[in-house]
Amino acid sequence: MKTKLIAPSLLSADFGHLKRDIEMLNESQADWLHVDVMDGRFVPNISFGFPVMKTVQEHSTKFVDVHLMIVEPEKYVEEFIERGADLVSVHYEACNHLNRVIKLIQDKGAKAGVVLNPATPVLMLEDIIAEVDLVLLMSVNPGFGGQKFIQNTYKKIAETKDLILSNNSTALIQVDGGVNLDNAAKLFDAGADVLVAGNAVFSSENPAKTIELLKI
Repeated sequence: MKTKLIAPSLLSADFGHLKRDIEMLNESQADWLHVDVMDGRFVPNISFGFPVMKTVQEHSTKFVDVHLMIVEPEKYVEEFIERGADLVSVHYEACNHLNRVIKLIQDKGAKAGVVLNPATPVLMLEDIIAEVDLVLLMSVNPGFGGQKFIQNTYKKIAETKDLILSNNSTALIQVDGGVNLDNAAKLFDAGADVLVAGNAVFSSENPAKTIELLKI
């Protein structure tokens, strides 16, 4: 799978015109479509679930990247995959049995990612890094869009890259939170493979052009 990927986040889309925004992404240079699922328990916010996934499944032609910010994700991963998720990422902090959840996702035919909150050290992934397809580093505290980027993320990207290489892992590194035209190139240069961008894309006057510029 090629790197330097852009995954616009539907969390920042216009929910009243979701089909329109998905079709715009289909026609753009976006590589993935990022879906943030929040339960109001693991994070202090609630976002969309299966009804929105149905719309995504019906209209998106992109690789669908689902980020579960929920407790007990193992109860729901199978249905998200049935509804079109190509990759499902779960939080290290939300899984009592992380290996089991990762294997469940992969056994159901999707790629599996593990997510770290900003305060969770990369070394916590040492025993799972060889099994996962992606590591998502949160560069803001999860739960809300439009937050300020946490600068320590650059250090965590380097640490994650070292962990991947030392364990012969093929995992991609994804960064989510505060990504914009000012830091995208620096994040790619630091070793990120996939950037999630929400406000930077959907609040711009020309979202498709912004996606193109984020990839440069």
